[in-house]
Amino acid sequence: MEGKDLCAVERRGRVHLITITGAGDHRLNPALLAAIRSAVAASAGAGALVLAAEGKYFSNGFDQAWVRTAPPHLHATMDGGFRALVADLLALPMPTVAAVTGHAAAAGCALALAHDAVVMRGSRGFLYMSEVDAGIKIVDFFAELIREKVPDAAARRDLVLRGDKMTAAEAARRGIVDAAVDGGVEDVVAAAVAEAERLAARGWDGEVLAEIRKAAWPKVWGQVKDHGAGPAAARPRL
Repeated sequence: MEGKDLCAVERRGRVHLITITGAGDHRLNPALLAAIRSAVAASAGAGALVLAAEGKYFSNGFDQAWVRTAPPHLHATMDGGFRALVADLLALPMPTVAAVTGHAAAAGCALALAHDAVVMRGSRGFLYMSEVDAGIKIVDFFAELIREKVPDAAARRDLVLRGDKMTAAEAARRGIVDAAVDGGVEDVVAAAVAEAERLAARGWDGEVLAEIRKAAWPKVWGQVKDHGAGPAAARPRL
């Protein structure tokens, strides 16, 4: 599929809304990662960014079917593409909000946590780091992202070492997501857009915000910074 068929982009007020399209489980492969990165790069001039998805999945992680069929010399492009996307989000000169509209597993969970704020659907979906159940070693910067974004040691243990599937209510109670939202997909997106608008209204200097973000999560930034698009273009104050 072409990138434009994988993601839809719209502007809601000051918010740049990216939606991963389709009813599938939105497995992250080089094509989808490139489409999301392109949509993120198109956010210039916005006040904040929201990433959402259609269907019952936010993202079910890396595309293992692609790995099984792609030539081995291309396998690194998936890991590199994901690192680049995380680098883009950390360096973005505006607030970012993940609208977790459905299940977010493995790399999909990490993608959600790479945003400044996470709003999650209360009636469907869970956060799930599936590596321990799947018998797959956790990627180094995933571990750093979980360590830096999940404040409680017991919550990190349950997520990474026990493979708990955390509902929105549980994740909110444990400080992993910011809000559990009742209703359907559009209710979650609307709540995420409202949070993004609230953050945009603060009028922060985007370049300063990006530098603070990198400093707040230095180990993650150190492991992804060489993969991203580099410094974003300067954006005027809101």
